[in-house]
Amino acid sequence: MNPVTIHEAKTHLSRLLHRVEQGEELVIARGRTPIARLVPYREAERELGGLSGLILHMDSSFDEPLEDFAPYMIAKDPR
Repeated sequence: MNPVTIHEAKTHLSRLLHRVEQGEELVIARGRTPIARLVPYREAERELGGLSGLILHMDSSFDEPLEDFAPYMIAKDPR
């Protein structure tokens, strides 16, 4: 993977993006120092229920308001 200079990246961005769309990964360098990698965009894979089985016990007070937050709570209308 040969680095691409910043000048080349600015001048030929469309061409470089086409290469990336084909699956190529490009390194953009300032002089000889690599500073960025241009890679194909991929949606993050999210696994539903990824924590399933890791929470073994939840205390019965879990949903109770925290005393520290009392000043920030909106008072409920008593009607």
